[in-house]
Amino acid sequence: MNLSKKQSQFLKGEAHSLKPVVQLGNNGFTEGVLAEIENALAVHELIKVKIPCEDREELKLYVEAIVRESKAEKIQLIGKTLVLFKQSENPKIELPKK
Repeated sequence: MNLSKKQSQFLKGEAHSLKPVVQLGNNGFTEGVLAEIENALAVHELIKVKIPCEDREELKLYVEAIVRESKAEKIQLIGKTLVLFKQSENPKIELPKK
C-alpha cells in the first residue's frame, strides 16, 4: 500500500497520542515479537513499537526487519519509537483521499 503525503501526515497526527503497544526485549526482534506486532496491527491498524537499543545502525536494521516481516507501512521513527500502519480488511481508520 502506498500512502500519499496527505495520508501519511494524517496518520502521524493520529499516532501522536498513542502509547507503544509492543516493546522489543533483550532478545531483540524474535518470532514472538513479530506475532505481537501482527496481532496489534490487526486490532488497532496504527501502532507504536519501542525499540530500546543504543546503536543507530542496529536501530535501522531492526526497523527494516520489522517493516519487511510485518508488511506494514512505516509512518515515522521518532527516537527509538517506530510508528506502523497496516490497514485491515475492515478498516477502522478512515484515511483521507489521496
